[in-house]
Amino acid sequence: MGGCFPCFGSSNTAGNNGGITVKELQKKDSAKDGSLGQFHHVNKVNLDKSKSQSGSDPKKEPAIPKDGPTAKIAAQTFTFRELAAATNNFRPECLIGEGGFGRVYKGRLESTGQVVAVKQLDRNGLQGNREFLVEVLMLSLLHHPNLVNLIGYCADGDQRLLVYEFMPLGSLEDHLHDLPLDKEPLDWNTRMKIAAGAAKGLEYLHDKANPPVIYRDLKSSNILLGEGYHPKLSDFGLAKLGPVGDKTHVSTRVMGTYGYCAPEYAMTGQLTLKSDVYSFGVVLLELITGCKAIDETRSHGEHNLVAWVSIFFLLPIHDSETADPLLQGRYPMRGLYQALAVAAMCLQEQAATRPLIGDVVTALTYLASQTYVSNASGNQSNGVGPSTLRLKDDRRSMTDGLDSPDERGHGSPSTHRNSPDYRTRNHARKLSWG
Repeated sequence: MGGCFPCFGSSNTAGNNGGITVKELQKKDSAKDGSLGQFHHVNKVNLDKSKSQSGSDPKKEPAIPKDGPTAKIAAQTFTFRELAAATNNFRPECLIGEGGFGRVYKGRLESTGQVVAVKQLDRNGLQGNREFLVEVLMLSLLHHPNLVNLIGYCADGDQRLLVYEFMPLGSLEDHLHDLPLDKEPLDWNTRMKIAAGAAKGLEYLHDKANPPVIYRDLKSSNILLGEGYHPKLSDFGLAKLGPVGDKTHVSTRVMGTYGYCAPEYAMTGQLTLKSDVYSFGVVLLELITGCKAIDETRSHGEHNLVAWVSIFFLLPIHDSETADPLLQGRYPMRGLYQALAVAAMCLQEQAATRPLIGDVVTALTYLASQTYVSNASGNQSNGVGPSTLRLKDDRRSMTDGLDSPDERGHGSPSTHRNSPDYRTRNHARKLSWG
């Protein structure tokens, strides 16, 4: 198959020869969608922001280059015919997922033999056009090991398609919910590594991109897994440029997924970086509990994951009951408490009291580094905690003022009101849920 070429009527016939400009993309879609103003004058935004309060690297990477709408997009362009050939004419057996904006197919590019994921956006409705433009812009200009790689796109006629690197292990959602009996559940270490990696991707958007980017659609189905369960954030169609200068938020119509949206955003439409932090807290709870953010099949009072788990912080009962049963007790008790504490802080009702994502990265990177060994005898302690588990560097604490509930890292904690275990849990509850 011949080389790729631009699909926007450019006189340039080589797909990668100079690329296409942001302005041309906007012109293509502006007649259909007038809500793309956030990119029209982005070159006027002051790019000299001060260092983040989190102490992150002050060097920012421009989310949109200074030449703004005339900036070149490096992503490769494809014809619709090329992508139809790559996916066997979008045959059902190539379908690997679908969502609100379209369907995703597994394919192989004839020109290179590369296996890819091709997302075909719904041709009906404005949301598909918005998502296409935003995603091409964001993923062409932002690059990080924890962000999915955009290979190219197609805009032939009314067709809108995006071509990504193929992530062989699917989404995090696939590994947490409705797991087939023949599929091994994620172990504790892998869950913490996925959480840390996803947080690093979010940190890049918040602290390194300039202007900062608000993801706005963080959920388990948008975290894709590569070899070794390496996580990457995907689906940037709802992303927004964050507030700059003395602004504290951006106002927008409420978009996202029920169960993941921060309460202040859902009620007022005021979007901040802390809105993403709340969504991350929900995903972290999914990793810990194995439960869906919203599950109508569960009994009354357990439909909403955040509301259900909050009960365990308010009552003097075993927090280990929140752990995913598929873990079969194979997790460090101290690590469970600390992960729950991080999730609880992310889920604070008041956005200002939620941590910066950089602090979350620090905490989860520590947790992901703490390996443990399960006792071969498999003895359970009181039927609720893990088998005898040994944490490396067990004396270290993840957060200030949060002593280890169980310095040995095994068994269920003591529930005596004067024990360090009980005091620690209640300290975390006060910190996290008021």
